[in-house]
Amino acid sequence: MSRQRPGKAPLPPAEVNIEKLENVINEGNYYGAQQMYKSISARYVSAQRHSEALDILHSGACLQLKNSQVTCGSELAVIFVEMLVKAKVPYDDDVLDRIRKIYKAFPQIPLPQDLGEDDDMQQLNEALGAAKTRVECCLSFLKAAIKWSAEFGAHRNGSPEIHVMLAEYVYSESPELDMTRVSYHFVRGNNPKKFASALLNFMGKCYPGEEDLAIARAILMYLSMGNLRDANFLFDELKKPAQYKEHDLPQSDLIQFINYLLPTLQRDALPLFKVLRTNYKSSIDREPAFNELLDEIAELFYGVQRRNLLQGMFGDIFQMMGRSQHEDKFIVSATKLVQQQDIVVSPDEMIICLMR
Repeated sequence: MSRQRPGKAPLPPAEVNIEKLENVINEGNYYGAQQMYKSISARYVSAQRHSEALDILHSGACLQLKNSQVTCGSELAVIFVEMLVKAKVPYDDDVLDRIRKIYKAFPQIPLPQDLGEDDDMQQLNEALGAAKTRVECCLSFLKAAIKWSAEFGAHRNGSPEIHVMLAEYVYSESPELDMTRVSYHFVRGNNPKKFASALLNFMGKCYPGEEDLAIARAILMYLSMGNLRDANFLFDELKKPAQYKEHDLPQSDLIQFINYLLPTLQRDALPLFKVLRTNYKSSIDREPAFNELLDEIAELFYGVQRRNLLQGMFGDIFQMMGRSQHEDKFIVSATKLVQQQDIVVSPDEMIICLMR
């Protein structure tokens, strides 16, 4: 007589397993809990109970991270986002809040300071390694979340709120600060005030000569996305005297270029834009990416098409042959005005003079 094969026991509500797994975490069995989170959530997925699988993964990610199990927590966080994609969950405030809750569970641990002995240096190296791991794990999670958000209903560049989370974590926790990466995500975010605070803080600890590069990079990145409003807001925030008790806005040619550029872009003033690029070329060339950003800005604000090398070479030749006398006079007068060093000329005064 053949025996009947028993069927699988029905899955209980997710809350039952969430409580069970929380007890395993509280006992300190982090690795065992990790395997259980993955296997149990997979069973809910197989049963097409995606919402409950998400609940289990979210709970596990937060608990592991709160117990400083960064690798385990971030793995569950990434699986959580993968489940959002698989279940085609649309982007909304509720899911954003769940992502933010995971993000806030990532540890934020300041690096040890004033170390000198060999033992202390070993401690520092260990702390640096742990910080690097935290940042890489958080980045993996937030980048996946940005990609999901772009695909399922947020801005085409991804959720601005998640971009701000990523920028903040990289800035505050990275042992090797990359302000280009920080700026990349802040300008795709929705909080230029936080960006200004980060730049102010950076100015107090960076090497001499890096301040104006960081400020110019931030402004040009905003402008290359067509965001003149936040570019102006950021620059105005950085110029506020009340915020500069210790760190004055750098007085450099690059900052002067930015000061002239912003009002220029508010007008139909392509010739002046070209003059500014020519006269501040040596400052712009301090960072190779600036010219690429300015090309994008010219295309966005003035419709200047990007040219390849041959088009640019022949175009310049024909332009030299066919440029009108009026245009020549305009460029000469603008050049003289920009090069004046013995008087202070405001951007608005420059533009008014050139447009006469």
